[in-house]
Amino acid sequence: MSKVRVSTTVNAELLAAARQAHGPATDSSLLEEALAAYLAAHRSREIDRKYEAAFAAHPLDEPDAWGDLASWHRAMDAAT
Repeated sequence: MSKVRVSTTVNAELLAAARQAHGPATDSSLLEEALAAYLAAHRSREIDRKYEAAFAAHPLDEPDAWGDLASWHRAMDAAT
């Protein structure tokens, strides 16, 4: 994987706390871990937005060939 140099200004207290939490590893590994965590959270929000859009377009109580999801959810709740 290719590497690039990043030079930026950040909150000193935030950086100190992150360095302490991250342990003795390098700042570059801290930044890479933070970027990976940010991208994972971003992807999760993206998936959630797509589910919200799908359920807005097709609500749980909309019937299909097998019935509707709302009835299925009620049946599963009653079975437990």
